Amino acid sequence: MVAPSVDLDRVVIRFAGDSGDGMQLAGDRFTSAAAEFGNDLATLPDFPAEIRAPQGTVPGVSSFQVHFADYDILTPGDHPDVLVAMNPAALKANAADVPPGGTLIVNTDEFTRRNLAKAGYETSPLEDGSLDGHRVHAVAMATLTLEALAGTGLARKDAERAKNLFALGLLSWMYGRPTEGTERFLAAKFAARPGLAEANTLALRAGWNYGETTEAFASTYRIAPATLPRGTYRQITGNTALAYGIIAAGRSAGLPLLLGTYPITPASDILHELSKHKEFDVLTFQAEDEIAGIGAALGAAFGGALGVTSTSGPGLALKSETVGLAVMTELPLVVIDVQRGGPSTGLPTKTEQSDLLQAMYGRNGEAPVPVVAPRSPADCFDAALDACRIALAYRTPVLLLSDGYLANGSEPWRIPRVEELPDLGVRFATEPNAPDGSGAFWPYLRDETTLARPWAVPGTPGLEHRIGGIEKQDGTGNISYEPANHESMVRTRRAKIDGITVPDLAVDDPSGEARVLVLGWGSTYGPIGAACRRVRAQGLPIAQAHLRHLNPFPGNLGELLRRYERVVVPEMNLGQLATLLRDRYLTDVVSHTKVAGVPFRAEELMNLFVSVVREVPA
Repeated sequence: MVAPSVDLDRVVIRFAGDSGDGMQLAGDRFTSAAAEFGNDLATLPDFPAEIRAPQGTVPGVSSFQVHFADYDILTPGDHPDVLVAMNPAALKANAADVPPGGTLIVNTDEFTRRNLAKAGYETSPLEDGSLDGHRVHAVAMATLTLEALAGTGLARKDAERAKNLFALGLLSWMYGRPTEGTERFLAAKFAARPGLAEANTLALRAGWNYGETTEAFASTYRIAPATLPRGTYRQITGNTALAYGIIAAGRSAGLPLLLGTYPITPASDILHELSKHKEFDVLTFQAEDEIAGIGAALGAAFGGALGVTSTSGPGLALKSETVGLAVMTELPLVVIDVQRGGPSTGLPTKTEQSDLLQAMYGRNGEAPVPVVAPRSPADCFDAALDACRIALAYRTPVLLLSDGYLANGSEPWRIPRVEELPDLGVRFATEPNAPDGSGAFWPYLRDETTLARPWAVPGTPGLEHRIGGIEKQDGTGNISYEPANHESMVRTRRAKIDGITVPDLAVDDPSGEARVLVLGWGSTYGPIGAACRRVRAQGLPIAQAHLRHLNPFPGNLGELLRRYERVVVPEMNLGQLATLLRDRYLTDVVSHTKVAGVPFRAEELMNLFVSVVREVPA
């Protein structure tokens, strides 16, 4: 009997199990299949910081949530419609997120008395009625996987590890996702061990066949491809998009690229990705510490390359002195901060937006730097290009603030054509420029428009000059302790940053009647946008705007803030943007904060926005 197919417009699936159960792989492969099919999608990986967290315990649970749909979506979803729980701890950690009527697919082989106790259950939730409000499918995944791999010669322990592929096959059958891409992936991944490739493929097919032959599932589901703007798409994570954006910037500028960095969660994948692309004149340097990493990047900039360093909040604190040196030497440098929960070591694998004030002010002296923040995984590509544009055109370090949510999350990305990329071409100084006719080179003689100083590659004949951390005389670049000169140089460096060209802030206000503006930055874009859609669906007008440029702010920001009677600012910190807005524009914004290590949910923001809109008199 063939199960009938039910058409849906969207679904949210969460794979959950021990951190060694392969949930990230299963979720990533399902996501790739959804992307290949043409759905719009958004993902939310969640995993413990420990390399191998305690097996069978709630703190050791790893999960991967994917939201895919036949229309444009903005978030990984508030609640999973389907939870795949590979053990009791996974069920314990995630069951409360599944709404009544949701589907639970449970690996019953792991529901032993010992595992139930480790997860904090006194009785089995499969038997005590606590899951009666859900559709529960009890599947002996480990047993079925072992049966499917009985003839492969693998040891029982090795064969059982393929149960994540069984789960993936079952979900692929339920939602009509193609499996050919995963089979190709397995063949490539285990090319040196074809026996493992065969075993994992057999487990994948066994999960599909189980769904097709059992009568436990009443129906399958179909989510049609989404209608997206015309182009060639691929699935991409935020960290990969940052890496590609940096490569594209280097090629557009015609410069070699050096990433000087030190591995740190959740930024390390930028290093991993860039190290694969030496053919694009990319050099990656894994330094002994954070300070050496940024020092190498700044040295590369002095030598005429595009210097980039990547880190997270703790590493940014260590890099601050060298960022100040880059401000003083006025060299182009891109500093990527993939934010995580803090302070100190904090929450290495959880997301937060708590480094904004550190990016703005975390250096000694008056050391202003531009700050740029992407809003989605795909937008990380454009933000990286923009950060490199500013660094190269204005000869300044630039802080790019991503976060763990964007870094590990993924969505479809339209691959741009080469001719669509901005021209970031750089003109190095080639001749002496002293206005006094002496034939000397003045390294701090500025461009009248950008206030950028000339960039001279060391070794260029006749352009010998010194730079360093001690204050320089305007124009000549000689060391100067004169009070008037220092005052002038400090104000000039500030004026250079204030004068950076950034586009005006666009407002999404479909009705034109909104009296409340929601203003966000960074990764809050998706939840804010989804919440605003729900508010408008209730017939309530609301406007949304989102900042990419946090220093300098867009020129029209002050006027926009004054236009609305209420301005709501949701942030994953304790109100850092709200503080900056109050300071700069004297606007009493409504600050809504969250520091739980997880992104906002559209539902919680919708409830907030509705209450604020209804408070404002018509």
